[in-house]
Amino acid sequence: MPRARKGTIVQCDPSIRALILQIDAKRNHDIILEELDDTHLLVDPAMTDYIKEELNRLLSKNIYNPLEEEEA
Repeated sequence: MPRARKGTIVQCDPSIRALILQIDAKRNHDIILEELDDTHLLVDPAMTDYIKEELNRLLSKNIYNPLEEEEA
């Protein structure tokens, strides 16, 4: 019998999906409720802000900022 789950659908490209899976693994798999396909995840609605913060933190490590070099 099907059961209903309350969640938020996240649409992303495969690289961001991999990052979200990594974030979920650090939190003992309490973020992702269901992997729907390669570009869609069903996540806990209470965790969406946390996902955004962690993605911003991870992505900011990989962004070149020329102003940071000028300050050093």
